[in-house]
Amino acid sequence: MPSLDRRRFLWGTTAVGTAALLAGCTSNESANTAPNAVAGGSGQNTQPGKQVTIGFSAPAADHGWMAAMTKNAKAQADEFSDVTFKATEGTNDVNQQIGQVETLINDKVDVLVVLPFDGKALTEVGRQAMDAGIPVINLDRVFDTPLAYRLWIGGDNYRMGVNAGEYIASQLKAKNITNPIIGEVAGIDSLPLTQERSKGFSDALAKAGFAVGPRVSASFTSESGEQQTANLLQSAPKLDALWNHDDDQGIGVMAAIDSAGRKEFVMVGGAGSRNMMDLIKADSGVVKATVLYSPSMASSAIALARLLGQTKGIGDMAEHDIPASITTYSAVVTKENVDQYLDVGFDS
Repeated sequence: MPSLDRRRFLWGTTAVGTAALLAGCTSNESANTAPNAVAGGSGQNTQPGKQVTIGFSAPAADHGWMAAMTKNAKAQADEFSDVTFKATEGTNDVNQQIGQVETLINDKVDVLVVLPFDGKALTEVGRQAMDAGIPVINLDRVFDTPLAYRLWIGGDNYRMGVNAGEYIASQLKAKNITNPIIGEVAGIDSLPLTQERSKGFSDALAKAGFAVGPRVSASFTSESGEQQTANLLQSAPKLDALWNHDDDQGIGVMAAIDSAGRKEFVMVGGAGSRNMMDLIKADSGVVKATVLYSPSMASSAIALARLLGQTKGIGDMAEHDIPASITTYSAVVTKENVDQYLDVGFDS
């Protein structure tokens, strides 16, 4: 997943939130959308147009977030009568994914949507597609050069950490806790995305006069989340707050918390799984919020690919052309607003 880049066009979005923008070039009417679909309803762009074949390639759907990315892409394509969706079998083998994208290029699809297992490794095949006249939408994990894509769309890891930190700080200050113990269950520390999330979290806490305390690194799996959280809880007999970077590993995090019988702190999740949203809505345990890194971006990528293939712009934007980059916003989902986001929650 990408590092921050000032060239990006920051666009706060959820699947529902993009509906009005994607709906039409000139219409300001609101659109009625299906869950995780962004372009249903009224407006010029929703009317059937030129037939577009969209090629789609992504890693293996081996955890909830990634499975939702592929599911959302297909569901969005099914919303359009003028879209043919050609998806490759998901793989975590870089060479296999390169070969699959090359096949889509040889099939002369109109637009490619590629979520690379490794952005650097897939950069060259992205350039091949662009050089062949096939516009590429680079989804989330960014290629090494903009020459490999027409549009990048993905999440904001740094802002994810900032919003988690700001929410936790506000909760602690509301309780007049002046010297809190704040834990962090990170993802894989060697990954830039984890480093960005942790930096954002630390920066936000520092701004409030707080600091990260006990910290462990998991591996985005339930098993690692449970093991590492158990270690953290053993080392910290008291906590005031805890941020877990990833709701997929959050299943294990919650198992460790329940096993230890701990309930003295507030916990914030990350990514926006339906599981965590249900816990937030119930409001009967430690989970009080989750910070979105929503797979609804895959829905938006397919809707934008269709517009690229039909040489259309985005409704309600003055520019004639689709932007070169779109960064989705990491909204904080709480008990007060959870109902607005249930449609983009994914199963862990």
